[in-house]
Amino acid sequence: MRRALFLVLLLIASLLASAQVKKRDSLFKLLSESKKDTSRVMLLLRIADTYETNNQDSSVYYLTKSKNLSEELNFKMGLYHYYENSAIVSFTKGDYDLAMKQSNKALEEAKELKDSNLIVNMLNNTGIVYSYLGQFDKQLDYTLQALKLSEKLNKKEKLASLYHSVGNAYYNLNQFNKAIDYWLLAVKLHKQPGTKIYLNRLYASLGQGYTELKVNDSALHYYKLAISESVKSNDTYAEAAIYGFMVNLYADLGNYKEMLTVAEKSLVLSKKLQSNQILASSLYNVAYANYFNDNNISAKKNLDEALVLAINDSLTDELKNIYSIYSFIAARDGDFKKSLWAKSKYDSIQEFLLSDRIIKNSSDFEKKYEVEKKNKQLLLQEATLAKRAFLIKSLIGSTMTLLVIFLSVYFYYKGKQKLQAQKIRELEKEKQLAATEAVLKGEAQERSRLAKDLHDGLGGMLSGIKYSFQTMKGNLIMTPENQQAFERSMDMLDSSIKEMRRVAHNMMPESLVRFGLDTALKDYCTSVSKSGALQVSYQSIGLANYTFDQTMAISIYRIIQELIGNTLKHGAAKNAIVQVTKSNNLLAVTVEDDGKGFDTNMIELSKGIGYTNIKHRVDFLKGKLDINSEEGNGTSVHIEFEI
Repeated sequence: MRRALFLVLLLIASLLASAQVKKRDSLFKLLSESKKDTSRVMLLLRIADTYETNNQDSSVYYLTKSKNLSEELNFKMGLYHYYENSAIVSFTKGDYDLAMKQSNKALEEAKELKDSNLIVNMLNNTGIVYSYLGQFDKQLDYTLQALKLSEKLNKKEKLASLYHSVGNAYYNLNQFNKAIDYWLLAVKLHKQPGTKIYLNRLYASLGQGYTELKVNDSALHYYKLAISESVKSNDTYAEAAIYGFMVNLYADLGNYKEMLTVAEKSLVLSKKLQSNQILASSLYNVAYANYFNDNNISAKKNLDEALVLAINDSLTDELKNIYSIYSFIAARDGDFKKSLWAKSKYDSIQEFLLSDRIIKNSSDFEKKYEVEKKNKQLLLQEATLAKRAFLIKSLIGSTMTLLVIFLSVYFYYKGKQKLQAQKIRELEKEKQLAATEAVLKGEAQERSRLAKDLHDGLGGMLSGIKYSFQTMKGNLIMTPENQQAFERSMDMLDSSIKEMRRVAHNMMPESLVRFGLDTALKDYCTSVSKSGALQVSYQSIGLANYTFDQTMAISIYRIIQELIGNTLKHGAAKNAIVQVTKSNNLLAVTVEDDGKGFDTNMIELSKGIGYTNIKHRVDFLKGKLDINSEEGNGTSVHIEFEI
């Protein structure tokens, strides 16, 4: 259960020195001033490195730019670092096959450069990727090669990280005491000048080793050290995984309250990452802890979320664990039919994994047996050996051909399934957009009709009544009391006419229909400012000579109206800014206020319809919505549309 999570911590130790997030702005400044040469390649690599553990998509973006420039300049060192760091990002995201390809390419580049330090790095890195592919003997082989070469070259500064990697390999081979010995050697050397090692991950490895040996006090000690070091280095990925490891430890200690606490911390951190594997594992851990805390309802909710991720990404180990807890929960609830179903799912996956291991072990055994058999036959009869070797090669060739055909059919079928699923999702999205469009258009038409009826119908009637009363006033002789009552009635009639006009304008602003979006927004912001409730500053760029589609104009107007309305109702703000900018085919809308702000994590939990209306309109226009707010620091909403 814990092996897969243990491997999450084994990120490659031999990296370029990670820049702190606070240095990123200075790197971007240097980049803007740099020329198109090798120094620019290294700047791109350093920027990618700052994103590596917290925003893998940005890291990939800058790595790709470094590769393109390196190829253009024929800069071999730049290509080496591109493949090395790309393998790390692929590894972190869980794409181990791609990480292996990139590691091999980096090893090739290192050998072409004839740089022993780089060769040591990539032998070590490739060994770690082999661990994720379940080939632990190859992991040990590559890491020992790296260690032997470092000792031969007297590279003392690399020994700590290599001791860590060798310990990891022994751990995967279930030689826990030997693994701990190597890890302790690494801890002892970590203060050596020039040593590059992730101390938080080394402490986490020791925690895992002592957990396997059931030395729980030592395990908890090293886990706490690992958390402290992860926070210092801003290593969100490692921090999330370490909290996940502590779940089982607290379960063994019988401390279920603390078990739930660390599981929830792991989940909060996992949501910031871009790895469905660690997110599914974190959801499972929270469900596991809720189960021990007798909270079956929450546990089921966590498991349902984890199951979607595990099925979509074919996370076999996570699926097995999820069905196991499903079985326990159903049994506790008395739903033995569902418990039996979940148990059968668990057994099927377990049997599949066991069969896979048996097939692999059998294949290895058969290969060894064939080698021994060939050696004996070589001594007895060389001619017979040659004939048998030919037959064996033919058989292997046929098998490989069949395997290739099978895999081709399999991947074609899987690809077709994914394509069909994607088409279904696209059709569902189109239906939702069509429904939203119909609702928005119907709403706009109904608002326009009601506004016209109010203004032309009821407005005209009220104005006529006012005129009739004024005519009557000149022809009647009234007592002072009646005169005062008549004046009050006229004032009430004037207020009613103004209120009717205000309602009609809010339902469908006349300026929006007659003069366009820019003028309507300017009038709206001015009217809010005149009310005294909120001072709204309106700014627009590039809208003067542009005519919007009526549906789009109404939708954008309503979005801004809803945002300002939220500020008035909930923001307690004094000032607000509305900015609308058109540049080429992009329309950007920004609404900011200096109010009390709020926790953006609570938006999805809110039962109000304001945010839902805004989101539906943004989705309908295929826009991108970004809400930034902190309690006490106001709110900023940024929306972008393609026009």
